[in-house]
Amino acid sequence: MSVSPAPGGVRVGRPAPAGLVACYFAAALVCWLAATAALVSARDELAAGAVWAPQVLLVVHLVALGFLPLAVTGGALHILPTLLRTGLSRWRGSLALPLLCAGPLLAYAIAHDLEWLLWPSATAETAGFLLVGWELAALSVRAPRGRLLLASRAGVLLSTSHAAAALAFGALLAEGEWRPLWGIPHERLIAIHLHLAVIGWLTLLLVTVGRTLGPMLALAPAEPPRRAPLEELALTGGLWLLLTGFALDARTLEAAGGLVVMAVLVRFAALMARVGREHRLDLPEGPLLHFLTGLFFFAQAALLGLGMVVGVFEVTPRRLVAYVLALLVGWAAGATLGHLGKLLSLSVWAWWPPGPRPKQAALYPRRLWFAEAAAFALGIETAVDGVLAGSQLAVAAGGVLLIAAAAAACAGAVLTLTAGRPALRVQAAARAV
Repeated sequence: MSVSPAPGGVRVGRPAPAGLVACYFAAALVCWLAATAALVSARDELAAGAVWAPQVLLVVHLVALGFLPLAVTGGALHILPTLLRTGLSRWRGSLALPLLCAGPLLAYAIAHDLEWLLWPSATAETAGFLLVGWELAALSVRAPRGRLLLASRAGVLLSTSHAAAALAFGALLAEGEWRPLWGIPHERLIAIHLHLAVIGWLTLLLVTVGRTLGPMLALAPAEPPRRAPLEELALTGGLWLLLTGFALDARTLEAAGGLVVMAVLVRFAALMARVGREHRLDLPEGPLLHFLTGLFFFAQAALLGLGMVVGVFEVTPRRLVAYVLALLVGWAAGATLGHLGKLLSLSVWAWWPPGPRPKQAALYPRRLWFAEAAAFALGIETAVDGVLAGSQLAVAAGGVLLIAAAAAACAGAVLTLTAGRPALRVQAAARAV
């Protein structure tokens, strides 16, 4: 895609076409709705702390392999060209979409140990990720030197590298089944895999872009420019201390790494709290609400995890399941979901055809997304508390609230796409020509 010069000679990359972003987000929302339905179906296993039950594995992997890759890619293709001031390729994003749609099949194959389905779907998912990783690496490398960038190249590259490592580690786990690897027990291998994905990929990317995106979407004052991406580097250092602790069964390293990661997130939470105080919106919108509630769930997970590491809490299956729900779904999936509706409306608005253009607020049903964020937060908290208490009823109630939140998200996306039909029609006509 071409790169157009902005006033003053600063080159600004054009985001991905609205139709492509909409396809990524629509596929992601289907996966998210399926994951919430699977959570209700798995209420008995979740309440019992059955970590390796097929139903629980299906919930986790529908989020991690279905919803998140599609939603994150759609958001990255829209926002990163602008933040890094460079352009996208014409084909990688489009080619990656059908390949990443193999994620739900891969999740089902992992949950039910279907080897005949696992490797073909894993191959497709990997190929899709490689195309997306290539695109993000190209954006980072081509970002102009000597100019003020709105996202850290290092943060984007490190996040992409960690996503690749998490995917490769998952393949090793599937190949090795329950056997130790490099002398590391299977349970610790799972912990390494989980934290590479949630902290190394998603949290690092959220910190990298959220520093600019959070204030921008909330119409709050921006953060001052930085000389170096210290938060991203500190988060990476804390992550690798944590991973080394998992590999060596060293509680001191685990605690040290966890504290460093928490310190970075506390700083990020302070930024989001300032945005919450200084925003110029009539009503707080999905991105800000999900950032703030997601950080609350991250804090819950961190306190629970550190408590188990230092011996304050006994390590039990139910506590491990609650930890994963709060960290993966409450924080990583929640913060991603909160941006989906807003970025979709911005994508449609950016590609509006020549002529009168509606206000961006007219394309974003903010009250519906406000209700979605509230239902999501209440649903996750109810489900996590239900897991800790061993209550099937509470887990089911939390799952029903999450289904309601997912339905609201789908309805919000439909309303945005309906209002944005002129932009989508112009692109469809351009592709036909």
